[in-house]
Amino acid sequence: MSLYYTQKILYNLNRDPEIQRRFREDRDALFCEYQLSAEEITALNDADIGLLYVLGVNGQILMHYAAFVGMPWADYIQAMRDGVQRFGPVRAGVYAMTTQLDEKVAGV
Repeated sequence: MSLYYTQKILYNLNRDPEIQRRFREDRDALFCEYQLSAEEITALNDADIGLLYVLGVNGQILMHYAAFVGMPWADYIQAMRDGVQRFGPVRAGVYAMTTQLDEKVAGV
């Protein structure tokens, strides 16, 4: 997994109109500029917020991507919950510890 590069492309996508254009027109070429795993590419292509969250993408970056792809706020929040249900606990990043702590508090 290349969380750094996944977050980097999302950060750039959230701020740079040229990157946004390239994402819309030729995302495969854009993805080649980042060291992304096949799973990350699939998540980006599918705008799979739940999987991106479980992979460890920071929520501040992810919420802008959700808005970019036209996802309403309530759907964004639900997509993260659904991602944990579907793919398991957050695997990396700042939210990995939070998920583990929540499970301990809940007695899981």
